This record gives sequence, C-alpha cells and structure tokens, in this order.
Amino acid sequence: MGGGELSDARALVALYADESCLGNGREGANPGGAGALLEFARDGDELVRRDCWLSDPDTTNNRMALRSVSDTLGALHAKGASFRIVFTSDSRYLIDGMRDWVHGWAKRGWTRPAGPIENLALWHDAIASVGGSAVEWRWVRGHAGHTQNEYANFLATRAAREQTASHGWVESGFDLWLAEERNARHLAAGPAPFPRAFRAARALPQVPVRRR
Repeated sequence: MGGGELSDARALVALYADESCLGNGREGANPGGAGALLEFARDGDELVRRDCWLSDPDTTNNRMALRSVSDTLGALHAKGASFRIVFTSDSRYLIDGMRDWVHGWAKRGWTRPAGPIENLALWHDAIASVGGSAVEWRWVRGHAGHTQNEYANFLATRAAREQTASHGWVESGFDLWLAEERNARHLAAGPAPFPRAFRAARALPQVPVRRR
C-alpha cells in the first residue's frame, strides 16, 4: 500500500484470512494457497479494502494458515508502523494456537509433552510478524456465509490452483466478486460490519533468534 493510507500507527484494521491445500494429506505434492482481505477506514468513514494472497507448490492447510499470518502481517508492517488488528480466520489450529497454545509451549522451552511441535518454525514466524501491533484473534465458522471469510477462501483457493502471489497488498476485487456471487445467488448476506470494538489478546511470547 502506498500514499500513506495507513499512517496512523495505532489505526484499527480488520484482516480476514483463509487457507487452502488441494489434496491436503494425500501422497505427492499438494499445492496450497492463503488469501486475506484487509479493511480499514480512511478519513474516519470511507471503508477501504486491499487483497493479499500467496501460494506454495507443496504444503498443508496448517502451514498455509500460519503463513496467512506471517506473510500478510509482514506486508502490513513493511513500513514499520504498528496497528490494532482484528484478525479473523476459520482455522481453529491457528486461532487456538495464537490465543493459547504458544504461551504453554514457550513456558516449556518451545516443547510439548506429546512430542515435537509441528511447524515450529512457522509458528515462530507468525509470532514475529505481529511485531509491535496489538491483535485480537477471532474465529469464524468456515463456509457458513460469512462474506469476508468466503472472499478470503476464494483468494486462497485461486492462489492454490494457479500458484500465484500478490507480493503484498493490492487493490481489492471484493466488490466485483460480491456482485458476481449475488448475481449467481451464492450469497445473500452483505459484508460483516467493520469492527468498532477491540480487545487485544495477551502479548505473544518471545521467540528464539534463528541462527543463520
């Protein structure tokens, strides 16, 4: 994003993310993607939207859920600002992990009694990407008609199928997509309202410095 659109270091933004993996868990390479829709209010009233998506030729749903945090927040924080972020996903793995699991793992030296932590490096990347921002982690049921979540799913599955990436935040195609969905009668509900309330989750633990 350019032009100082988000110059307020503590601006409230809403980020809706989803992930996809085609053939998740099957033998062979399973291509995946993640997509996110960013919303923020400009000049107090006008709602602005931006899109971000990424892909991986061989991955899992859980890995892409974690990258939906690290890659999108990394792009959001590219200019060093920090924000109040309402991050919404339908991945219980991601939301429960960021709300709760990571704190227990950190207290035990990034271990768990059941064995090694799956995708540990990606968990560390996701935590590090939060930077100085405050985040509220919200879960929403997937494929239940939540308009922004359905759009994030569209971005994610398209990225997985086409193996493309936006390389940061770009102009959103949300309005055109929504018009097409309504015309096809796939969606009746309008977008969820922009969040006005914000309750930050507890601060995330420190992650080990990765050796190069």
